[in-house]
Amino acid sequence: MSQINKKKLTVAIIIVIICGLILAYLAVDRTNSTNNDKIGVIVTIGPEVEFVKAVGGDKVDVTLMVPPTADVHTYEPLPGQLSKVSNAQLYVQVGSSIEFENNYMDKLKAANPNMLVINASKGIQLIPNTADEDGHLDPHVWMSPRNARIMVNNIYESLVQVDPANKDYYGENRDQYLLKLEELDKNTTKLLEGKTKPILIFHPAFGYYARDYNLTMISAMVNDEEPSPQRIAMMVDVARQYNITMVYVEPQFNPKYMQSIASQIGGQVLQVSVLDENYLENMKKVAEAFSKS
Repeated sequence: MSQINKKKLTVAIIIVIICGLILAYLAVDRTNSTNNDKIGVIVTIGPEVEFVKAVGGDKVDVTLMVPPTADVHTYEPLPGQLSKVSNAQLYVQVGSSIEFENNYMDKLKAANPNMLVINASKGIQLIPNTADEDGHLDPHVWMSPRNARIMVNNIYESLVQVDPANKDYYGENRDQYLLKLEELDKNTTKLLEGKTKPILIFHPAFGYYARDYNLTMISAMVNDEEPSPQRIAMMVDVARQYNITMVYVEPQFNPKYMQSIASQIGGQVLQVSVLDENYLENMKKVAEAFSKS
C-alpha cells in the first residue's frame, strides 16, 4: 500500500472515530434532556417524598434533604444536595418551623432564586409542643394522616402552578392517594379506639397523632434535651402504674434511655419512625406498634 493510501486510510479511521464520539455524545445529551423534562422537586423529609411522587407520578424527580436515619434538628445539607437545589423548579417545605428549615432555608433559596418554594403545612392548625417548656409549637405535622391530606393538596397546587398543562394528571393522582390516606385514618382509628394507657416514647414527635387518635404521649426528652434521671424515674413509675410493657424510640436516637426504662419494668423497646419515605406503610407500622403498648 502506498504512503498516500495509508494516510487516506488513517484519516478515514479518525473520521469514523470522531463521528462515533459525536453520536455517543448526542445520545447521552438526549438522555439528559429526557431526564430534565421532569420537574426537579426538593423536599425536606422522607414522608414528603411519597407525597410528591404520589401526586407527581412520572413527571417529577424528587430529591430528599434529610435522610430517614438523620436528626432533622441537626442535619446539614451536603454539596451534592445543594447542587440539586440549584437546578430544581420546586422546593416543598414542611413549613412548620422544623429545625433544618429554620437553619438552612435562606441558604437554599439563595442557591436558586428562581425556585418556587411552597409551605406544605399551609392550612394546618399548629399545636403546642407538650414537651417544650418554652412554649414552642409542635413541628411534626406530617405524623397525622389527617394533616397529610392537607399537605398533599398543597403539593398538588404547587405542581399545577409549575406545570399547569398537566393539572388533570396531578388531580387524578392526588385523589387516588387521598383515598389511601382516608383508609389509613379509618384503620388507625379502629385499631387504637378506646386505648387508655399512655404511650411512653423518647422523642415528642407524635403530638398531632395523639390529638387525632385520643392518646396520651409522655416523652423522655423535654426541650430537645437528653432526659434527666428524674424524668426516667417518672416514666418508670408511670409504666408500673399502668402495667405498660412497651416503650418506643425513633431510629435516629440513642435507645439507651428507653432500654433503661424497659429493663426496669421487664418490658421491650420498639422502634417507630417519623421520617420514613414509605409513609402509608410506615404509619400502619406505627399504629400496630402503639396498639401493643
